[in-house]
Amino acid sequence: MSDDNLDDVISSLIDDVDEEEVQEPVREKPKSEMIPVSLTERAARQIRKIRDTEDLDEGLYLRVAVEGGGCSGLSYKLGFDIRTDEDELFYSQDLEIVVDPKHLMYLDGIQIDYPDGLDARGFTFDNPNASESCGCGSSFAV
Repeated sequence: MSDDNLDDVISSLIDDVDEEEVQEPVREKPKSEMIPVSLTERAARQIRKIRDTEDLDEGLYLRVAVEGGGCSGLSYKLGFDIRTDEDELFYSQDLEIVVDPKHLMYLDGIQIDYPDGLDARGFTFDNPNASESCGCGSSFAV
């Protein structure tokens, strides 16, 4: 088979491929595109339960924040709040999360969980930025 014939065969095969069958390769998100604040499925389920039980306004967002205080210096804050023009908006587990950009340096990469076993119950914060945490897990230092 000559090179010209081989090129014709390859060209005809490529032309026969339906464009819908061609899939883009899966691209892993670079770190800069990773979500800074994420929820586990258990945490999202509990947040939805709280929203439904409290009959909260649909216009409220889940706010994740930090404030000074606590055993280790900074405390986590989690609650429902309005979104301001300055807030960053993130999505995790189909929930909208707002964070003040000034808090992102303390929260970048945090994962919020809600264990409900006998030995642990309540929201927990797995923060890669924390250099130390208190025993209860509600405060940290950087």
